[in-house]
Amino acid sequence: MAGRLAGKRAFVTAAGQGIGRASALAMAAEGASVIATDRDGAKLAGLEQHGITVMPLDVMDDHAVEAAITGAGTLDILFNCAGFVHQNTALTCTEDEWDFAFNLNVRAMWRCLRAALPGMLAAGHGSIINMASAASSIKGAPNRFVYGTTKAAVIGMTRAVAADTVTQGVRCNCLAPGTVDTPSLGDRIAANASSAGGLEAARAAFVARQAMGRLATAEEMAALVVYLASDESTFVTGQAMVIDGGWTL
Repeated sequence: MAGRLAGKRAFVTAAGQGIGRASALAMAAEGASVIATDRDGAKLAGLEQHGITVMPLDVMDDHAVEAAITGAGTLDILFNCAGFVHQNTALTCTEDEWDFAFNLNVRAMWRCLRAALPGMLAAGHGSIINMASAASSIKGAPNRFVYGTTKAAVIGMTRAVAADTVTQGVRCNCLAPGTVDTPSLGDRIAANASSAGGLEAARAAFVARQAMGRLATAEEMAALVVYLASDESTFVTGQAMVIDGGWTL
């Protein structure tokens, strides 16, 4: 039986681990032809055995982004997953952190979708999925100043693109997750370990703020990505899909 994404071509950034990798695998399992990219090409190891094409790509390199996406041919699906979580406040955020966060979390995403849009518009169909966060314009989170600011920008960008393409067959939505158990979260837990009293205490603090009493899995995020990529969601555009286990209740 053909999968929900049979015949569709997908391009995924930050597919080496976490939500990006889980989504690349989930889309491939549903029949999509997937191009998985990551700045660290070594992290893409093992995806080929699932029929996925792998490609090292630094989304901060404008020329590389343009070449990779236009070279991939007309895409049906673009999943902009690359991003970084800084821990800071308005008082502790540095100029370098501000610039890096906006360049990676917002500008690079714009460059990717700008490269993919012409082919989608010419074909008259396409689904762009951006990675936002519940920590954004949806909810203020402590110590997530520049991250939440950039993710609010992603939601605004998503809605703007959706409004511009709504009559042309292209949809643009974004995920707004709560806390997901990924290698990126592991890095933040490790960074907080000394102040929290150890790794277990730091992890427990992240779990404690979850209404369901647990962290999300990357596979749960991937299931929503597949839905937004599929024809099941053809009447959904411009939405920030909150998937946070009740964090924003």
